[in-house]
Amino acid sequence: MTGNGVFQIAIYFLVILALTKPMGVFMARLFEGKRTFLHPALRWLETFTYKLTGVNESTEQRWTQYTASLLAFSIFSFLFVYVLQRLQGVLPLNPQGFKNSLVSPDLAFNTAVSFVTNTNWQSYAGGESTLSYFVQMAALTVQNFGSAAAGIAVALALTRGFARQQVNSLGNFWVDLTRSVVYILLPVSFLAALFFCSQGVIQNLHPYTVAQTMEGAKQILAQGPVASQEAIKMLGTNGGGFFGANSAHPFENPTPLANFLQLLLIFVIPAGLTYMFGVIIGDRRQGWTIFSACAFMFLVGVFCCYWAEQRGNPTLAKLGIETNATIAQTGGNMEGKEIRFGIASSALFATVTTDASCGAVNGMHDSFTPLGGLIPLFNIQTGEVIFGGVGAGLYGILLYAIVAVFIAGLMVGRTPEYVGKKIEQKEVKMAMLALIVTAFSILVFAAVSSIIQFPSPTKDAKGQPVAQSYWNPPGPATANLANSGPHGFSEILYAYTSGTGNNGSAFGGINANTPWYNLTIGLAMLMGRFLFLIPLLAVAGSLAMKKKVGETLGTLPTHGPLFVGLLVGTVMLVGALTFFPALALGPIVEHYLMQNGKLFSVLLFAIGS
Repeated sequence: MTGNGVFQIAIYFLVILALTKPMGVFMARLFEGKRTFLHPALRWLETFTYKLTGVNESTEQRWTQYTASLLAFSIFSFLFVYVLQRLQGVLPLNPQGFKNSLVSPDLAFNTAVSFVTNTNWQSYAGGESTLSYFVQMAALTVQNFGSAAAGIAVALALTRGFARQQVNSLGNFWVDLTRSVVYILLPVSFLAALFFCSQGVIQNLHPYTVAQTMEGAKQILAQGPVASQEAIKMLGTNGGGFFGANSAHPFENPTPLANFLQLLLIFVIPAGLTYMFGVIIGDRRQGWTIFSACAFMFLVGVFCCYWAEQRGNPTLAKLGIETNATIAQTGGNMEGKEIRFGIASSALFATVTTDASCGAVNGMHDSFTPLGGLIPLFNIQTGEVIFGGVGAGLYGILLYAIVAVFIAGLMVGRTPEYVGKKIEQKEVKMAMLALIVTAFSILVFAAVSSIIQFPSPTKDAKGQPVAQSYWNPPGPATANLANSGPHGFSEILYAYTSGTGNNGSAFGGINANTPWYNLTIGLAMLMGRFLFLIPLLAVAGSLAMKKKVGETLGTLPTHGPLFVGLLVGTVMLVGALTFFPALALGPIVEHYLMQNGKLFSVLLFAIGS
C-alpha cells in the first residue's frame, strides 16, 4: 500500500464521520414530525402528495398494515416497471428506436424485480443498447427513489419498535415514504446532479452521436439523461448505471472529484441512520456503537482489499515484471481498473459499494485478485450491514444486534435485553428466519446453477429439430461463464449473492441474460428483500408492544467497546460459518492456486466439497 492511497481512504472516512451527526439529527427531526430547515421550501409538496393520494398523515399503522402497504407499493411498482419495458417500442423519447423485442418477458421480469427490490441488477448488456430514454427515466430512475425510500421506511419502523412501549403502531408507511423522497432523496439528488453536470456527466435527450476516429472508423457515442440517474443511483444505494460500464464510464464518472462525491453519496444516509437511531431511542451512545462496529468492519475490509490489489499477481513478479509502486508506475494489479482512479480508489469503491447495497462499480470486480475479489463478495454475504444500504444497513445490523444479545444471554443465563427491550423467543426466531432465508437463497441457487444441465435439441418423429429448452441454451448452465474452475464458480456464487443481498454488482464474466438466470436471480432478489423485511417488521411490532425495562447490575451494556466487539464477532462468525465452504471452493482456493500452493488448494477444495 502507498501513503497516497492510505491518505485517500482516510480522508473519505473522516468526511463520512463529519457528516454522520448532522445527517442523523436532521433525519431524526424529520421523521419525528418536527420542523426542519427544508420545510419552508418543501412542505407544500409533502401536503400536496397527501391530498393527491388520500393519505392522512396523522393516522398510524399496526405492523401488519405497515407491511401490507409496503407490499402493495412494491407490487404496483413491479407491474409499472414491467409494463413500461414491454411497451417501450410504442412509447415516446426513444430516438434510437429500441424495440420491445430487446426486452424479453424473462428479462423484463428480472429488471422490474431488480429495481423494485433496490437491487438494480442488470442482466442486459447496458441501458444504452437496450432501453429507451423514457424507460430509463420513468421506470428505472423513478423506482430508484421509491425503493430507496421504502428501505428507509422499514428502518424507521424497526427503530420505533425499540423506541416505543406498549403501543401497537409503527408509524405510517406512506408518510415515511413521502418524507424520505421529498426532504432527503429529491433535494440531495438535484444538487448532486447539477454538480455531476459541472464535472462532465452528460444530461440530454439527444440521439446518439456518430464520431469518426483517428483511424477513420466510426464510433457511436451514447447520449442520454445520465446525471439525474447517476445522483439517485448513488444516494439511494441503487447502483444501476445508465451505461453497461457503470461508474467506470467517463460519461457517468468523468473525474476523481465526481468519483469522490459518488462514494460520499453511497454512505452518507446509511451512516446518518445509525446516529438517527440513537437520537430516536433517546440514547445517542447506541447510535455511535453501531457506527463504530460498521466503521471497524469497513476499515478492515477496505485495507485488506487495497493490500491484495496493490500486492498484485505474483506470477507476473516471477516473470520479472515490476509490480511495486514507484514514481513512474502504480504497480500492483491494474487489470480492469480505470487509470483515472488507480488501485486505492478502485479498492475503496469496490468495498463501499458492497458494504452498502449499492452495486455501482468503477472497475471490474472479475479482474480483482482472488483475495481482492473475496472482500466485496463477503461484504454482501454479511447482509450488507457494514453501514449498508439506505435503511437496509440499519435494520440489518439491528437484526445482528438481536442475535448478539441473545448469544450473550446464553452465556450468562439471563433473558437478553437490547436498548431496554427484552429479546424473547419471537424476536430471536424471526431474526434467525431472516438469516436462514438469505443463506438458503444464495447457496441453493448457486449449487443448482453449478451442476444443472439443459437438454440439447432433438429430432421428432418426422426428423425435424425440436426447439431447445426455454430455460437456457442447451448444455450446462456453466456454459455461460467466461471462466472455468474456482473463478467460474466464484462468478456464479457472486451473482446469486449479489441478487439475494439486493446489491446488483457482478463479478462479470457471466452471461446472465438467459431465462434460467433471469428467473432464478429474480427469485433470489425477491427472497432477499421481502423474506428478510417481513420477519423484521414482525419483530418491530412485537417490540413496540413491550414495556421498557430498567438497567440492573446484570444488564449487558450495549454502548461500549465490549458490545462493539460482540456485534462485529457475530456478523463475522455468522458469515464465516455459513459461507466458508462455498468461499473455499471459489476465491480462497483460487488464491492458493495463484500462489502455486497446489497441495493446499486440493485440501481446501476437498473441505469445501
